Amino acid sequence: MSIASAVLRLAATAAGLLLVAAQTATASAAPTPRSPAAVPASAAWSAPLSTQGRYIVDSQGNRFRLKAANWDGAQGSWTGSGSITDPANHHAGQNSYGIPLGLDRVPLDGLLADFHELGINTIRLPFSNEMIHSTTPVPDAAVGANPGLRGKTPLQIYDAVVDALSQSGFAVILNNHTNTSRWCCGVDGNERWNSGQSTQQWADDWVFMARRYATVPRVVGADLYNEVRRDVLDDPNWGLGDNHDWYSAAQLAGDRILTEANPRLLIVVEGINWTGVPVDGLPHGRPVLTPARTLSHTLVDAHKLVYSAHFYGYTGPHHSGATGIGETHDPRYQDLTREQLAAALDDEAFFVEEAGRHYTAPVWVSEFGIGSSESNTAARTWFGNVTDYFADHDADFAYWPLVGFEGHDDWALLRYDSAGHRTGVLDSGDWRSAAWQHLMSAPSTAGPVAAVPVWRMLSTDHGDAVESLRVRATGDWDPGAYKAACPDGLRLIALSHTAGRGLCTDGGAGELRTAEAGQTAVVDERYVPSGGDWASGYTKLQCPPGGFLIGYSLRGERVSAALCAPGRTALSGTGRTVWFDRSDNRPVGAAGGDFASGAYKGQCAVNEYAAGIALTTRFGSRPGPDALLCRTLP
Repeated sequence: MSIASAVLRLAATAAGLLLVAAQTATASAAPTPRSPAAVPASAAWSAPLSTQGRYIVDSQGNRFRLKAANWDGAQGSWTGSGSITDPANHHAGQNSYGIPLGLDRVPLDGLLADFHELGINTIRLPFSNEMIHSTTPVPDAAVGANPGLRGKTPLQIYDAVVDALSQSGFAVILNNHTNTSRWCCGVDGNERWNSGQSTQQWADDWVFMARRYATVPRVVGADLYNEVRRDVLDDPNWGLGDNHDWYSAAQLAGDRILTEANPRLLIVVEGINWTGVPVDGLPHGRPVLTPARTLSHTLVDAHKLVYSAHFYGYTGPHHSGATGIGETHDPRYQDLTREQLAAALDDEAFFVEEAGRHYTAPVWVSEFGIGSSESNTAARTWFGNVTDYFADHDADFAYWPLVGFEGHDDWALLRYDSAGHRTGVLDSGDWRSAAWQHLMSAPSTAGPVAAVPVWRMLSTDHGDAVESLRVRATGDWDPGAYKAACPDGLRLIALSHTAGRGLCTDGGAGELRTAEAGQTAVVDERYVPSGGDWASGYTKLQCPPGGFLIGYSLRGERVSAALCAPGRTALSGTGRTVWFDRSDNRPVGAAGGDFASGAYKGQCAVNEYAAGIALTTRFGSRPGPDALLCRTLP
């Protein structure tokens, strides 16, 4: 949630701040009785979740659309100035005490019953790294309506909430929202995953959290970090290989979660929220997911990646959302026409759902929202337009926020007064209700989702890209070289002449590799048969008979080795040489897309497999791969 929203909502919350003392004093008053949070029929889905093309599916292969909301509070609410004990110094006058909001006003079962009434099936549950390590119990007033939680630390209360949500049928996606328990998201010390801590510590915390909830059935995802953005001096980037490289950090954490903690989880990678200085005339804007067009993530499980983005009406493609300092003359999303808004959403995020690309993945809009007291016509129109877009595109979404205090946060879907009485979007007088109901009830893909070919890119820009668990288990197969290997179940089908990129797929054949262990790192021509010179005058790294390419290694630009795996059936078939040292040589339509922008690329057809790499060491020639041996699949 952008800190700029606080400016826009100041007038709406000022009156509510005057009620803080009275509300705090009556926080433990008896709430309105509610029925227990029975698990509805809509919760008849089974974890874990995975991806199939642009869709998220459950363990039975059925579409599971994330109809979600953000239950915030555990990420912190203090705005960073004044006494942390004074509610007036917390966002919208709401002191969350570092736990999910509302536990002081409503029993947990009552809150869950209300969530079910909204029709949502998923909770994005923010937390801070500070919360993980806090050993101080929350004050009794923070859990006044839930006396069983008294004396517990924020993490222990988070545990109880996660367990209750899972038992009630909700999917839970853990979200590392902040480092410190301070309200997000401006220049606040939480700009990047490693603001105030190392990337190693951040990834260690993620492994800890993923392990902690590994046995909770409906914990289904790890949303790695919220609204990565510029601090005073530096921008985050996508792929530069430095300490501010969000692409690399997300890759590291995602693979560590899947290999060290919980292989069942979806890995949610949000785009970059802001780069540049928000001043007219200087470069600035929201990259969001646009960098994934040319550099996408490949995890050790090719069916676990979800990309996410945030959209608020008061921000824009090049607008920070600020009013006053930091405000530019760029249009906000709410200033765009319906058609312009759709084009911006497509360009910044939803292009990712295009089928048959290396970046193809579900897109989850994990934050959007607006206030119930919003009177700006443009803002109201934007909310109708954006929810129509989500409905028409059958999008996965999560509203911000789910819970708030009456008289304080009018953005919340559900607001509770100090006695636990509820108001909000379910009331007929809430102008947002029509758009919300349209979004929740619009036609949606359901039932079994057909399997589609997977395409994933390999990048050795700044290090290894070994995404096969089977290959990792064998150790270092080419010490000193940068190594790349396709995720298990995929085969190498394309390479770039320069840039060290590769393309993997399971298309046309599914799993080719035999179940038995075994792989071969080919460093010379010993497997080229007599009379089988398919690239005369070039060095040929050819797989053993019956083998196929799953990876490669590089020393500088030069191919150091070809990594081959044995086929589960006899692999032979006719072969052809695909040259790509002077131009692109890819099939018409080039499934997988441009996996090495600006470089020549060679690619076997979808009904072929790659069985060898040719290169040259001639003086004056580039040492990268020049040709592939492509053979027809049996």
